Amino acid sequence: MDAPVKAHDDSGEGESAPGLQPFLHDACVSAAAPSLCVSGPDGALRGGADGFYHGDRRVLSRLEAVVEEVPAVPVGSATLPDGDVVFRSVLRGLAEQTPDPAVVLERHRTVAPGRLTERYTVRNAGGLTARLRLTLRAAADLATMEQVKSGQDVAHRDPEQVAPGGARWTDGAITATLALSPPPDGELPQSGKTVAVTYAIELPPGASWQAVLQCTAEHRDGDLFPAPAPGTRWWSRPEVTGPDRRLAHWIAASDRDLHGLVLRDPLDHQDVFLAAGAPWFLTLFGRDALWAARMLLPLGTDVAAGTLRTLARRQGRDSVPETEEQPGKILHEVRRHDPGAGSTFGLPPSYYGTADATPLWLILLHDAWRWGLPGSEVEALLPHAEAALDWLERYADADGDGFLEYADGTGRGLSNQGWKDSSDGIRFRDGRTAAAPIALSEVQAYAHEAAQKAASLLDAFGRPGGDRRRRWAAELRDRFRDSFWTEDGAGPYPAVALDGDKRRVDSVASNMGHLLGTGLLDADEAAHVARRLTGTVEDTGADADSGLDSGFGLRTLDASAAGFNALGYHTGSVWPHDTAIAINGLAREGFADGAARLAAGLVGAAEQFGYRLPELYAGYARVEQPRPAPYPASCRPQAWAAAAPVLVLQSLFGLEPDAPAQRLRHAARVPAGYEGLRVRGLRVAGRTFDVTAGSDGAVEVHGLDDWTLVTGEGG
Repeated sequence: MDAPVKAHDDSGEGESAPGLQPFLHDACVSAAAPSLCVSGPDGALRGGADGFYHGDRRVLSRLEAVVEEVPAVPVGSATLPDGDVVFRSVLRGLAEQTPDPAVVLERHRTVAPGRLTERYTVRNAGGLTARLRLTLRAAADLATMEQVKSGQDVAHRDPEQVAPGGARWTDGAITATLALSPPPDGELPQSGKTVAVTYAIELPPGASWQAVLQCTAEHRDGDLFPAPAPGTRWWSRPEVTGPDRRLAHWIAASDRDLHGLVLRDPLDHQDVFLAAGAPWFLTLFGRDALWAARMLLPLGTDVAAGTLRTLARRQGRDSVPETEEQPGKILHEVRRHDPGAGSTFGLPPSYYGTADATPLWLILLHDAWRWGLPGSEVEALLPHAEAALDWLERYADADGDGFLEYADGTGRGLSNQGWKDSSDGIRFRDGRTAAAPIALSEVQAYAHEAAQKAASLLDAFGRPGGDRRRRWAAELRDRFRDSFWTEDGAGPYPAVALDGDKRRVDSVASNMGHLLGTGLLDADEAAHVARRLTGTVEDTGADADSGLDSGFGLRTLDASAAGFNALGYHTGSVWPHDTAIAINGLAREGFADGAARLAAGLVGAAEQFGYRLPELYAGYARVEQPRPAPYPASCRPQAWAAAAPVLVLQSLFGLEPDAPAQRLRHAARVPAGYEGLRVRGLRVAGRTFDVTAGSDGAVEVHGLDDWTLVTGEGG
């Protein structure tokens, strides 16, 4: 994703100041990719990031329901199982005979691709007749997502058409149409550039009144990535039971969020992938889509297959400096090119500035094969895999030192091209920012794992080159050991990166968690990393408010570092997917108790966020702040945050399949605290199976009786 590059608004209400990214922490976000709606907690669209969006354009920037001369007091909202949201406000003083409220305004919101529907219902539960005038106000600015995200003040547009039944706005590239049922009497009046309509309502005791507003949006050239067919499922819905019901709630909320992020490839409508997140990143991002698909593998391989093929169709073919495309490279992101829409977006519509998407693509291909992606589908992608491997060897190492590094050569691309892609995301322990070209530690780990796994694929399908890829990986491992490891008073640890002068960027950062389970580390090295990730104050020698583990997940940067900021995008905040990756790595390396400790932190955070974990949140210590503080501009839902609980469950049970050999490795027992946990509805090679932890924690697998089941950690 593209990191925020500006400061942020400090209010979260009303219009944001110019140049300040709007806050989202108290917003209600409903996603149905490629559409979404952002509103205040009362349901109103009135400024900042609020709006109904379609395909990265805001088609409604204002939508308010006001009862004239009557105070409306919001009393809460509820997200329904189908993703609809209901907002309720008490209309004070109407039809009241006792201190109890009598009249309530309900606003029922449904978001579908290209369509926002709001059903307004006024209910009178009092003993008197209620008389009121309900006014609906709507306006459109047709702003681009970039304009909204950067806090630009975009003027509302004049409607092209106003009629009794609705209104219409267009700039030629996108058209928004508003319709009301029942239509009001007479024409819709305009107040400046706002369309307003008033309904005179008279409600006897026990009666209700209803009106429906619908806004549809359509791009002149069609959707960049369309919505899939409605009603389709691409992964199983697992049933989670056990003493801790929070896991079940977390999985259910994540399943709903993920379905709102599904997009399909217009080049082949059968292939789907997960958009990165709402509202800022509701499009194809290579790294995010790959990680999210990999996390969902225990529920099926359809998303993985669609993601792999969607990215393979756009794999680099030529060397294009302006977009950083190179032969075999997997892209970073795709955006709509919207000339004349007021956009000044710095990146090209198809941008390849990422160091890690290519090895992550190779890893996903292998892991999907092991989870049961049919051999014919894997084999069809092997030419793309060989091109990706060639990119690792020929293009990723620009200076020939044997490491994968990046440097923005365009002058307007991302200065950091790993998952921590903010401009200050990679820094030394003393706070200095690392200068490019930068070789990230986790990118070396991904490359090592990718080469090893790709070698297995080449061998399995009778293609040459496996031994050469394994030698390349072994040499990379040796070079990493010589160049990346450093030491402080608490012992040795891997530096987060090497800078342009090949100096170790010595900050203690969560990146090291991505090294676990990749084969890059030996047992002693893995133990050092595990201790840094999960160790106590006594283990690490840190102060009480220092360390990586916040209690709600891993901080991106150790709290003792000079550049630490609990609200820094990549310099102290907690990213759920980052912690989930570390949990999985700890489990694969045999550190089940450490994995369980971090998992407990994520479960606690999920509970506090209503089981809808955001993209990131603040890294304040749990002992100081019992509830995690939000990062105000964070996306929610975010694909890899929503997929994280599936990876956590896989890690707790230690599931490592080999579908071609009909073999499944699992942990002998779950970590303490997860006894009695059961997950039904997992999938491997098209088959459904369950896993259960007994009262003693012992793991049993049901539904794979003809498979070989192997007990143990790792593998």
